Amino acid sequence: MKRLILTALAAGVLYAGPASADPTGEWRVADGSATVRIRKCGAALCGSVASTRGAPGKDERNPDPSKRNRSVLGIEVLINLRPNGENAWTGTTYNAEDGLFYNATLTQSNERSIVIKGCGPNGGICGSETWTRVR
Repeated sequence: MKRLILTALAAGVLYAGPASADPTGEWRVADGSATVRIRKCGAALCGSVASTRGAPGKDERNPDPSKRNRSVLGIEVLINLRPNGENAWTGTTYNAEDGLFYNATLTQSNERSIVIKGCGPNGGICGSETWTRVR
């Protein structure tokens, strides 16, 4: 009986499903031009530009003219991402390249990569890219 219990416990450990994903940390964007630090913001996740490959640019296309001269370093690009099923979060993303906000979905399939999908409002055009974990 003791052996049966130990075997059952070992099988449970060996065959347990994957742990919930945790996308907090630093991620390199698809083209390698920047890293984004994702952290917990209350019950949600948020992400800000942590570094750039070259000299950081300015947020020149921001819809708010008072923000167009600020550095892209530190800009929040993942905003209020909330859990949406297993290993997925939805919220908003800001793209400093065009100064627009998009509906965002972050999906983590493994510890080393996440997919960020952004779609224009009201079912607009969508795009996605895979980011790679740095830390």
